[in-house]
Amino acid sequence: MSKVAKNLIVKLIVGAGQAAPSPPVGPALGSKGIKAIDFCKEFNARTANYQPGVPIPVLITIKPDRSFAFEMKSPPTGYLLLKAAGLEKAQGQPNIKSPDGVCAELSLKHIYEIAKIKKSDGRHESLELEGIVKSVIGVAKSMGIKVVP
Repeated sequence: MSKVAKNLIVKLIVGAGQAAPSPPVGPALGSKGIKAIDFCKEFNARTANYQPGVPIPVLITIKPDRSFAFEMKSPPTGYLLLKAAGLEKAQGQPNIKSPDGVCAELSLKHIYEIAKIKKSDGRHESLELEGIVKSVIGVAKSMGIKVVP
């Protein structure tokens, strides 16, 4: 019996405009038979409107004929929260380091803006904005960021 060739899926997080054939992109694609430089050129062109270095999750579908297509997702929620709060990193253990367990405060307006960015993502299009807001608030709490009205 002959095997049916299937599409391969590779998940990466790459900085906007900073894709290069060095690790992690080069080895991940090279081992699958894809020229990493082709992906890097196309990815950097598509992310030219982003601020350089913003982490962009990418889902690369590699077809049996060694052609590929990729889908970009919105930046991770944690990254967006940290940028909105102006922090380098959040607390490792919320509720431990400071008496009230808060390393920053964000307004509900900031949370709604982040939720709008997440809603533009393909897999969140069908969700209600209110549900996305609740999810973002949950991530903020786990990072030690307090949401104020």
